[in-house]
Amino acid sequence: MSNIIHAPVGFVSGATYPFRALVFLRRTPRLWSYVLVPILVNIVAGIGLYVGLLLPGLNGIDGLVATLDARTDALIAGLPAWLSVLDFLDTGLGWLLRFLLVALLLVAIGFLLVQFGVILGSPWYGQLSEQLELSRTGKLPKAEGGVAAIPRDIGRALLFELNKLLLLIQVGLPLLLLNFLPGFGTAIASVGGIVLAATLVCLDFLDAPLERRRLSFKDKLGIIRRSLPASASFALVCLGLISIPLFNLLAVSLCVTSGTLFFCDQIWPSFNEGLENQE
Repeated sequence: MSNIIHAPVGFVSGATYPFRALVFLRRTPRLWSYVLVPILVNIVAGIGLYVGLLLPGLNGIDGLVATLDARTDALIAGLPAWLSVLDFLDTGLGWLLRFLLVALLLVAIGFLLVQFGVILGSPWYGQLSEQLELSRTGKLPKAEGGVAAIPRDIGRALLFELNKLLLLIQVGLPLLLLNFLPGFGTAIASVGGIVLAATLVCLDFLDAPLERRRLSFKDKLGIIRRSLPASASFALVCLGLISIPLFNLLAVSLCVTSGTLFFCDQIWPSFNEGLENQE
């Protein structure tokens, strides 16, 4: 009963973290240096992605919708005159399809921007996350530094990306096949695709504090699951922010900051003992 009562509160709380991060950064100028360089990196990566994917994608959507309109117009032309109302319905469905496809294209570009932005900006984001956690909790887990740790850290980073790719394939492929079932299957695939994208985004933005504790990919997914519903609303808001053209060039840094704040407030108090035992 307690979980049911606190679920709405947790859902609302999780959604506020990107905005809490904005306030926190505004009040902490000493951290700006860890954010400005990644933003410049995001701008360069974003220009490349938008030029390379957005314009061709919009042209492809226009072509697809035009082809479907032409086919449905041909079918409607052969129907009795009293069914001409279907022409208005066809126009409405065409605009709805265009809207959905453009939204999915923006989400896909935003998702790719996160992947490039987080990887390229990781040296600065790692230091930003450490400073945030130290400020919020007063301590950091023991770091196993030195030159010998570099190959292992690179290996763990590559393994993390590989596990995300495997998760994308294992879940995304069945969702893709569901699109061949008209109506109900397409709806399930759309919702499932958003959930999958939000999960991957959540993994990216929570990874810095979780990786400091050398957690496995399975453990990271488990922590996200146990942090529901706050982790769900946090991930959905971040996914929305990174899908807004131009604004997402700033949103990646904001969401990385909010991920560490979310960890310190929502995860660390509940799982501190269990996490520290895994160091």
